[in-house]
Amino acid sequence: MGASKFYLALVQLSLTTNKSENLRNAWMHVKRVASGGAQVVCLSPTFGYSSDTLNNLELYAETVPGETSDMLSSTARKNKIYLVGGSMAEKENGKFYDTCLVHGPDGSMVAKHRRLNLLAVNVPGRQAFRESDYLTPGDRLTTFDTPFCKVAVGLSQEVRFAPLAHLYADLGCKLLVFPGSFNTTLSPLRFDLLQRARAIDNQIYVASVSSARTQDASCGSCGRSMLIDPQGDVVVQSAGPDEAVVMAEVDLDHLSSLRKVTPVRKHHRHDLYAVVNRQRSEDDRKFFKNVFSV
Repeated sequence: MGASKFYLALVQLSLTTNKSENLRNAWMHVKRVASGGAQVVCLSPTFGYSSDTLNNLELYAETVPGETSDMLSSTARKNKIYLVGGSMAEKENGKFYDTCLVHGPDGSMVAKHRRLNLLAVNVPGRQAFRESDYLTPGDRLTTFDTPFCKVAVGLSQEVRFAPLAHLYADLGCKLLVFPGSFNTTLSPLRFDLLQRARAIDNQIYVASVSSARTQDASCGSCGRSMLIDPQGDVVVQSAGPDEAVVMAEVDLDHLSSLRKVTPVRKHHRHDLYAVVNRQRSEDDRKFFKNVFSV
């Protein structure tokens, strides 16, 4: 890896029902922050379309490659940045996924993350909801390399799952990015605590980027896009739920220094407990598929 410091921008976008307008708005914001020095840029979730996506998957979902992935590739290449493309509804072979695409400075797609953990809510007598009725979960962890550090990708409520962040840290990631919007029905403070906990537990940087609040949405986003440092301190945070861009320096020397002073990860008792990565390699997948198809 190269430089020990780099600039990360979080783009908290407002949404309309016009997809072309949304993509153009995202492009303009990325161009602006890249010209201001951002080297890694993260867009907010579902940045290409407005709310109620789940009930309109056939309308909103795209294949990859497609219009949105082409826009992300072109934008990353023209601005020579790493672009974490928030999230989009992806369709493949009759299935739908909540997907984040990452493109590098040459425009190539360096990572594709399909959300692993789908939301389920059951409030007796009031609300029952399962994203699994609409979406298919992903089946692999997602990381990508930059000249600065290895970066991990999670989506939405995946910030809740401590073992996932632990595994990403074990893989050598020093920054976790979580495009995801917690709504005002859930406590914004809970969202803050989850991010800070993931950062402190693993002594890594954690970034989250939310959609801006849409006035006509049935359940508004709380906004609060932010970057947390390895000590759990807020480096930068959006001022509120409206459209905003925040940018801050990710200081990997600070991370290394903290780990030397307090080497928490070295003190794990692997003889007593462990978080295990059960993700199979692509060769393993092909082998097991052939075995069980016989």
